Amino acid sequence: MEPKNLTGIPEFLLLGLSEDPELQSLLFGFFLCIYLITVAGNLLITLVIISDPHLHTPMYFFLSNLSLADTGFISTTVPKMLVSTQTQIKSITYAGCLTQISFLYFFGCLDSLFLSVMAYDRFVAIRHPLHYTVIMSSRLCGLLVLISFFISLLDSLIFTLMVSQLTFCADVEVPSFFCDPLHLLNLACSDTSKNTILVYFLSVIFGGVPVSGILFSYTRIISSILRISSSGGKYKAFSTCGSHLTVVCLFYGTSIGACLSSAVSSSVKKGAVASVIYAIFTPMLNPFIYSLRNKDIKRVLCKFLSRST
Repeated sequence: MEPKNLTGIPEFLLLGLSEDPELQSLLFGFFLCIYLITVAGNLLITLVIISDPHLHTPMYFFLSNLSLADTGFISTTVPKMLVSTQTQIKSITYAGCLTQISFLYFFGCLDSLFLSVMAYDRFVAIRHPLHYTVIMSSRLCGLLVLISFFISLLDSLIFTLMVSQLTFCADVEVPSFFCDPLHLLNLACSDTSKNTILVYFLSVIFGGVPVSGILFSYTRIISSILRISSSGGKYKAFSTCGSHLTVVCLFYGTSIGACLSSAVSSSVKKGAVASVIYAIFTPMLNPFIYSLRNKDIKRVLCKFLSRST
């Protein structure tokens, strides 16, 4: 079969998670519930933070932006999967695939950068508590969010342009429920060695730099906490970082697992399961982690729900 340019191919075929009709009905209901819970949970946290003046602090400002990014991240893949499962139409157009890749990497990079910014916020709060309000001013917080936005946009554009330059054969069956560039590289008919190097290089830059910042921040945070004499002070300091550290481990653990599964494992099902955990379960668990471990969020949330009732 002769390779030809992707623009000559009208659509991709997303194979999804299963072809069993009975199992697809269960998957539709299951992922619909997860999607609704995720969107409602993240939007509720954002609404609670906006509505209560006591939560208008840098930490909760970044948390509200993280919740919005999580909502966009899961909305990039799940609605298309739900429609495909219900209608049995698994095709996606070339433009639709590029659009999905663009938003996927934009919101994914935005998540990563917001977690890094939140680690810096906790670093300043614990290392320099007396100067916290001066350092983490509203101007700096807005600037950090704006920089994260433009870096994520750059990451998204680079990956989208890279995929648009690939050459594919006539039949393009993607063994996933969304357009994953790692799978598309394996399906391309042209030489993808340079593209593979570019993917790993970008992953190191856009993923490794935020991770390095988080590790540096928590190394200094832990050293500061260990110098606190009272056990109550240590517990209070650790509790302010517990939710964020849990989300960091969940986000990067699942993302690294998904990448390694796609690169190393030959099993399509294992790669699909890893992608589900990374792209769907992580955004769903974030609001629960922050609301269940944060007394301020729980207090305002109970007040908000009682007032609404």
